[in-house]
Amino acid sequence: MDGNLDRRVTVEVARWVFVLRGAWCMVVWAWLVLAGLPSWAEDAGLGSANRIAVEVELKTVKLYGAGGFRGLDAYQSGFFISDTGHILTVWSTVLDVDRVVAVGSDGSRYEASVVGIDPNLEIAVLTTGTRPPAYFDLDQAVEGQVGWRVLAVSNLFGIATGAEMSSVQRGVIMAITDLQARRGTIESVYRGPVYVLDTPTNNPGAAGGALVDLQGRLLGILGKELRDTRANIWLNYAIPISQVRSSVQKIMQGESIQRLAESRQPVDRPMDLDALGIVLVPDVLAKTPPYIDGVYPGSRAAEVGLQPDDLILFVNNVRIASQADLRDELKYIDRADRLVMLVQRGNQLVEIVLNP
Repeated sequence: MDGNLDRRVTVEVARWVFVLRGAWCMVVWAWLVLAGLPSWAEDAGLGSANRIAVEVELKTVKLYGAGGFRGLDAYQSGFFISDTGHILTVWSTVLDVDRVVAVGSDGSRYEASVVGIDPNLEIAVLTTGTRPPAYFDLDQAVEGQVGWRVLAVSNLFGIATGAEMSSVQRGVIMAITDLQARRGTIESVYRGPVYVLDTPTNNPGAAGGALVDLQGRLLGILGKELRDTRANIWLNYAIPISQVRSSVQKIMQGESIQRLAESRQPVDRPMDLDALGIVLVPDVLAKTPPYIDGVYPGSRAAEVGLQPDDLILFVNNVRIASQADLRDELKYIDRADRLVMLVQRGNQLVEIVLNP
């Protein structure tokens, strides 16, 4: 009898010790939260990553436009860069509509139109004409360094909707290198310095997101998804703001930026419309749209499903605005390379792939 009593007393004491320890841990945790960051963190000027993330969220937007089928995402990211509602993002098929819908983290909804693009950097500037709750001043952007801890804020995979905040990823700048997209390996128009990151930032919907340091200072813009087709490796990167600042200012001032022909060299055996089996409508205007008038039976174009009245919008991620643009772009694509076309067929966007 006494043994059972002793065991009950022991169990009861142990239970109360567990409860008291838990209560004490809660008190200590609450004190730490209320006390804020330790002095060494404040002295280092790091601030709170959570607080910084919230501040950045107010400057970013979720963008919605064309796409939504056959692997073409209808969403991406962007961020405000002026007190008059200008938005910086990447140029993609999402923006191929008259009005792009921009939604802030607070649920604010804007209609944005494209002001201009830089085809060499593959960036675009939009405008809402409305004062945003907060914005990045590009003149205050800083140059990142290898080893810096960073935050990438974007609506990757379209997870956030309405008043929900975009996703925040924490990582490190692993390297700063030039992006050399060699033929047949990485399909990228931009060739220049990039921040290489150690976290998977470049996912569907993430393009156009903001890269900041732990003080909330803008470092770069997240680029499009890039994959080395030979090594089958995805590149996680951001383009430094210093590389896009001048172009953004020109676009906001109403200047048009043309493709730099000297940034690449024509190939020895370029793609040819006749060889592909494509016949365009008569080229009678200064900028005749690249509508397909006919397709040769049994040709490569017929095999992949191109049809009369298809309007060619993109070739290998390069925007095609006229027949001259199309013929010029084909000069830089070897016959042995993969060719990806985005065409408008009625009210639909269709991706056409011609493999070697």
